[in-house]
Amino acid sequence: MRTYSELFAVREFRSLFLANCAGIAAHTTSALALGSLTYAVTGSAALTALSMFGAPLAGVVGSLTLLSAADSLPPRRALTLAALVAAAGTAVQAVPGLPIWLRFAVIALVAYVGSITGGARWSLLNDILPAGGYVLARSTMNASVGVMQIAGFGTGGLLLVWFAPDQVFLIATVLRALAAAMTWFGLRERPARTGERATMARTMRVNRQLWADPRCRGLYLNLWLPSGIVVGCEALFLPYAGDRAGFLFAAGAAGMLAGDVVVGRFLSPETRRRSVLALRLLLPLPYLAFLLNPGLGPAMLLALAASVGFAASLPLQEWLVERCPPDARGQALGLQQNGMMTGQAVFAALAGLLADVLPTHWAVALLALLSLVVTLLLTSSLRHARPVPPPAAVIPVQPVSR
Repeated sequence: MRTYSELFAVREFRSLFLANCAGIAAHTTSALALGSLTYAVTGSAALTALSMFGAPLAGVVGSLTLLSAADSLPPRRALTLAALVAAAGTAVQAVPGLPIWLRFAVIALVAYVGSITGGARWSLLNDILPAGGYVLARSTMNASVGVMQIAGFGTGGLLLVWFAPDQVFLIATVLRALAAAMTWFGLRERPARTGERATMARTMRVNRQLWADPRCRGLYLNLWLPSGIVVGCEALFLPYAGDRAGFLFAAGAAGMLAGDVVVGRFLSPETRRRSVLALRLLLPLPYLAFLLNPGLGPAMLLALAASVGFAASLPLQEWLVERCPPDARGQALGLQQNGMMTGQAVFAALAGLLADVLPTHWAVALLALLSLVVTLLLTSSLRHARPVPPPAAVIPVQPVSR
């Protein structure tokens, strides 16, 4: 499967794609509203970053408890459950005057449910598509994240000019409800990937098996840490640019979209493999220029260029799929997603703390330097994680009769 027309000819993929678009639009719109509300109430860059990017910290709890639900529940039910919980949580955020601590508690609950079911979405791609379709499908889903972040942050910024944050949450609730409906009615029922129940014991057993494999461990660390630190740079967009931060978020989303399209659609597997190092280095390098405190226009270009580097995750995820056991694929991909999102939340909080004691542009450059150092240190761990190409077929030489 190499073309978008082939991909979107699959009805179930269309439904999964549209549901993902609606969910991301709801998330970005409500995150911007919550970040603006938190900053207005507290004036804290750290709490603002945590409100926008801190929800995935609940994924740590999910990864240690019921992450095996991604394989133990039928995927349609798992994804619909997560969408309904997210819709309810967004509706609660729309209650005027809700205390900040309660808003954070709602975020944590929604994130926990999403963390234990999210792996079902990515493992489902292998079930609804022909062999070899995963990278194109995953890059297309990632591209939808970029597009909907551009639309969500841009539209969210405009909505916050016209409406109060509580009203913006209501709009996001409608989008969450649409995502739940498209998931339930657009996917067919499938059995769970494993007959075992979702228990903490199974979750921890599979986690230990995955982490004990040095190839999987190297892939996880490379997928979690460098990009997570760079998201810390993005978490400072609001303190850096104020009410113009939406333009920086949109530029970053555009760069992510461009990287996913090019790497997922136009690069061959071998070219993807060779591009991993360049993409990983591209991710932190542009943010070093924030040390010069660039204006909005140059900062947008830097954010766009850096975000192309997020596409390094596509070949790394492709290698992870090949390494993990088929009956635990949902948990393996869920662990990757939760670890990545948790790293983003941790470094977003760290970024906020740095920006509370340092000039914001210094904090961005310092995080970029940290990401670059971590990237270089982890490069050697990928040497044995790459799939070994199948040996070329040897044609036996027939003896010549004399």
